[in-house]
Amino acid sequence: MIGEYTFTGRRAAEIAASVERAVGEGALAPGAALPPLRELAIELGVNPNTVAAAYRLLRDRGVIETAGRRGSRVRPRPATTVHDEIGLEVPSGVRDLSSGNPDIRLLPPLGEALTQAAARHAGKPMLYGHAPVDDELRRLARAVFDADGIPDGPIGLTSGSLDSMERALLAHLRPGDKVAVEDPGWGSLFDLVPAIGLRLIPVGVDDEGPLPPSMDAALKRGVRALIVTDRGQNPTGAAISAARAQELRALLTEHPQALVIDDDHIHGLTELPLHSLTGCTRHWMLVRSTAKAFGPDLRLAVLTGDPVTVDRVCGRYRLGPGWVSHLLQHTVAHLWRTEAVDTPVVSAAYAVRRDGLVQALAERGVAAYGRSSMNVWIPVPDETGAVTRLLQAGWAVAPGARFRLSSPPGIRVTISPISVDEVPILADAVAEAIRPHHTGRFG
Repeated sequence: MIGEYTFTGRRAAEIAASVERAVGEGALAPGAALPPLRELAIELGVNPNTVAAAYRLLRDRGVIETAGRRGSRVRPRPATTVHDEIGLEVPSGVRDLSSGNPDIRLLPPLGEALTQAAARHAGKPMLYGHAPVDDELRRLARAVFDADGIPDGPIGLTSGSLDSMERALLAHLRPGDKVAVEDPGWGSLFDLVPAIGLRLIPVGVDDEGPLPPSMDAALKRGVRALIVTDRGQNPTGAAISAARAQELRALLTEHPQALVIDDDHIHGLTELPLHSLTGCTRHWMLVRSTAKAFGPDLRLAVLTGDPVTVDRVCGRYRLGPGWVSHLLQHTVAHLWRTEAVDTPVVSAAYAVRRDGLVQALAERGVAAYGRSSMNVWIPVPDETGAVTRLLQAGWAVAPGARFRLSSPPGIRVTISPISVDEVPILADAVAEAIRPHHTGRFG
């Protein structure tokens, strides 16, 4: 029993369901400690092995985590809780810089692309038994991969970057295997990995991507997979440089058994060159989603990789959803073919705000990071205090806890909604919110 909540069940599955129900209803908050195995076994009148089996089920489902002698606790972001519901509640009248969304003014109009897709559908609708990937989309994707120096490999589609990553991890790893992830990194990925029974191993990050000593340590700990963001890293804006890629690839060649997943989610929104880690291990995958360039509702990601990985990912996709809608595929193909996004213009529009905020904060004695994409990462001594004071000043920013495993505290500011004229006003508010000034690191 914890507080007013009483666990129930005689079998492992029943006990696990009781705990999940408590977490889902909010009776067990993130971080809450669960009863020791023997204590709960006595309370329920069952064998301790039954409770141990229930806790294993909960760990495999990403609901709880085990902290050695400190026992088992509800995960900070349990898989039973929708990730977005843990976010900051933005009061009316407060500017929301916490979402990570693109600037809707920079998204391309979809009318012509959707009209063309509908016309193609009318002439030749997708039916059962047809090829899952549209030929034109395949050719366009392969041509861009070739231009970026990505090794030759088959083309596949899923319903987003995270969907691709989950399927690739499940295709190669087993419950309990370790996955190296960037820290700070993508909060949704931090939720996904434990939810499918895998273990997170943090890798430090700086402006040029994952830190080689940190990655080396992770590889030596036996990680079975590594997930890296090539450009526009969330939340720090890091982008892998040519020199850093060379260092990391040298490390990976010593661990050919590791699955390497490259996330290039801001393809089309940056003029920074791609320096990927693909092809230096036996199994690899590079995935590009359309969410940032064309809008999050276009749920499509193009991937390539070694034949075994792509075949497993696409084969499993066929057993579930079947295929990505050809209406979406034709829409994306049209947008790519017509170059609907003017990359230099869009990249410059984000850069002038992002770089402007980093520079304005530096002038106020505040260290900030944002080499690419639409976010700025600001190390702070006290996340809660900084977020609260900024909220009172009329700005909602994302607390760094969403994006951290063991890295120092910080806040993430999405610059998409602000104008250039607002940059100094926001910089003043941030500097005031985190005084005494703090010049920290994010890796």
